[in-house]
Amino acid sequence: MRIRYLLALALLATVANAKEPKHYQSGKLIKMQSVKCGTDAKDAKSLAGEMLGTDSQHMKTRELLCQEYMLQSSSVTYTIRPRDEKHPALLPIGNLAQFRLDKDKLLLRVEDYDDKEREYEVVSMTPNEAVSASAGTSSAATATAATPKLSER
Repeated sequence: MRIRYLLALALLATVANAKEPKHYQSGKLIKMQSVKCGTDAKDAKSLAGEMLGTDSQHMKTRELLCQEYMLQSSSVTYTIRPRDEKHPALLPIGNLAQFRLDKDKLLLRVEDYDDKEREYEVVSMTPNEAVSASAGTSSAATATAATPKLSER
């Protein structure tokens, strides 16, 4: 009898700890471009120049470039940037990717690459024209079908 209680308790604990599987959406990486994302400033001072007072006071600056990808799903096109700015992975364009939105980040996995889940920040989201056009025409068709014609009255 005790064994049945222990088995029932173990089953109940397993069900209570079971998590729902992560739901991924599917999309395609269609474009990558480098965009300006800041500047890097380097001081031209040296220790010897500081002591002798011969160093100039100019700064060397250069623009930093970040990778920006376009990820197209069935209804929305996302523009995303990697959150790891020091070591961003170069993703293959044209491949299918699995992604999910989690709080303030997009978690992306590229199929046939390495199946690692990487964090990206969403820069912009735009609806796809085909989806918005078909939604617009279907709502217009239902609106015209609902209004009676003058000749039918």
